[in-house]
Amino acid sequence: MARDTGFPAADAENDFSRLRRRAELSRLVGWLRRQPDDVNTILPFDEVVPAVGKLGERQLGLQVIRVDSIVGSVDRTRDFDRYFRPTSARVRERWQRLAVAQRRGESVPPIQVYRIGSMHFVIDGHHRTSIAFAMHRTTIDAFVTEIVTRISPDGIARRGDLITKDHRRIFLSRVPLTGSQREAVQLTDAWAYAELSECVEAWGFRLMQELGEFVDRPSVARRWFGEEFLPVVRMLRGADILRDHTDAEAYMWMACERYRLVREHTWNDDIVTQLTERAPD
Repeated sequence: MARDTGFPAADAENDFSRLRRRAELSRLVGWLRRQPDDVNTILPFDEVVPAVGKLGERQLGLQVIRVDSIVGSVDRTRDFDRYFRPTSARVRERWQRLAVAQRRGESVPPIQVYRIGSMHFVIDGHHRTSIAFAMHRTTIDAFVTEIVTRISPDGIARRGDLITKDHRRIFLSRVPLTGSQREAVQLTDAWAYAELSECVEAWGFRLMQELGEFVDRPSVARRWFGEEFLPVVRMLRGADILRDHTDAEAYMWMACERYRLVREHTWNDDIVTQLTERAPD
């Protein structure tokens, strides 16, 4: 961090220039390291909310929040990067004017944010947030509105993660698992959630044929987890195969290979032995 000169206007100008350099340097480093394009992109609120599903919202009032928990914006995604460094010089005048006022000890009104999980998205106060990052402040006052979501937003670090969240949300609408069962089914490939949905629905259809009666989605999901998913996962873990995959990924591989090899939907020792011999390391 550069040493202050004691002149608010000069120090504010230096702060802005330093943040702009860091923003450009971060883009260059990301390009050289061949990182995804969205590593330094601010998270857009209007894309995060549909991905996790909105159930409602509630006003939490004035709170002190961590500056590093502010990761997104409602409508200024082009002006700042993921760490609220200015992405162009067009915000310089207002940024420096506010920074000078803060350095002179003038009062700063709280920012306004939406909260999704542990993340915050700025509604009003983007320049103040950027200045807080520049001055290495750890907290900031904010009026907080919490968004209640259908699925957990945990694991969202960049824009690309929203695809997986969106597909998981759709999967859970088709296969409405709850509690620990919901958390136990995790996939890293977004498209795999669609495949697993089809797999569970097909299992439910066969169950209804066997019973001769209609079974609703929650019941299908609960029975599939207990009667199909858990036994297969236990066999997999007992055989110590596909150790580097999630339980759901291992189950998907077993279920697909079973049908490809034996054209059956049953499980027995012979099938498990065949699949174990073919399992990748």
